[in-house]
Amino acid sequence: MAVGGLADSALQAQLQTALLAHLDGCDTAHDLAHVKRVWANARVIANNEGRGELRVLIAAAYLHDLISLPKDHAQRHMSSALSAQAAEPILATLGYSPDETAQVAHAIIAHSYSANIPPETPEAEILQDADRLDALGAIGIARTFAVSGALGRPIYDPADPFAKHRSLNDKEFAIDHWPQKLLRLPALMNTQSARILANERLILMHDFLTQLASELDLELPKNWLP
Repeated sequence: MAVGGLADSALQAQLQTALLAHLDGCDTAHDLAHVKRVWANARVIANNEGRGELRVLIAAAYLHDLISLPKDHAQRHMSSALSAQAAEPILATLGYSPDETAQVAHAIIAHSYSANIPPETPEAEILQDADRLDALGAIGIARTFAVSGALGRPIYDPADPFAKHRSLNDKEFAIDHWPQKLLRLPALMNTQSARILANERLILMHDFLTQLASELDLELPKNWLP
């Protein structure tokens, strides 16, 4: 599982430099801080699971959001494929072999929720889990409202905050994104390690929803809880 070749810190610095060259104007949910958290998550998962080649994984983690189209972009589902394509020349300059490059590219392509591509390698499974973990917990709460705020979407529907009498629509209301996607993520994790971490983070999100309902003088619907 060792990174191999360049020392971990040197390779990480070179990958970060390459990433920063592509991040101009990116949203705050897909910035350098996000990438560093994903890499930290990936290391924890790989160590706990005892599998995954870290040299492949570090490159996939740092380059997985090279191209991050806005959430409301019609081609949003193509972001991961575009990122994998953009990563190839970077990997070549860092001495990655064609086989390593292909492994990194698959992990990047498969990490995306919207692309709906099954991960076929340990590194792809771990990266997908690591990225999804960053959508949960305290950071996940902050990211939800950062992205929705940037898109001009209100926190909730004033007439029906918890969609009791309407269909969920996360393109209109920020909080709808939780039951529509985020609250489902723990059950979709590939690894046991990520599933445990995800369920821990979910507790805070459920507490937030309960508090939100209380402040709105409403009862949180049971289908918003586990």
